Amino acid sequence: MKESPQLKIAEANMRPGVITLNGFLGHDTRPLGDILVADEGTVRRMGLTHVSIAEKMRHFLDAGMTGLGEFVDVEPHFEVMVQSVRGKLPCPFGDPGLIPKTNVTVVNRSNGKQITYTEFHIHLVGQHGFYEGHGSPFRLEPKLLQEVLEIEPLDL
Repeated sequence: MKESPQLKIAEANMRPGVITLNGFLGHDTRPLGDILVADEGTVRRMGLTHVSIAEKMRHFLDAGMTGLGEFVDVEPHFEVMVQSVRGKLPCPFGDPGLIPKTNVTVVNRSNGKQITYTEFHIHLVGQHGFYEGHGSPFRLEPKLLQEVLEIEPLDL
């Protein structure tokens, strides 16, 4: 995939030391456009959209806000903890504003799986279809998000 100048700038912003210490790409050597296309294919094969995934992630963030850093029960069988982390980050894709670094941990008691993501991830997934590169310490796998958060396929 031929990368646009905007994608090249975003990819440069994702390198270690630019926005975050470790960057967003891990050991993934593919161009950013190829990473985005591969994750788009995965999400479509699951019958989802990036927006539907981000909406479910946001649902658990909102539900867990009442816990003030402690786990709270969320029906039907989830535990959610939201922890506020000092600071905000700029979007590597150049979106205006800064995004809080709020951490969200969701435990699915039904299947025993859990995942931790950030408010920053919700933005990256929903607005850009970006889950981070392979080998990134904060990479989110779309399939694991679907399994833990129980995101139902859409009629696409």
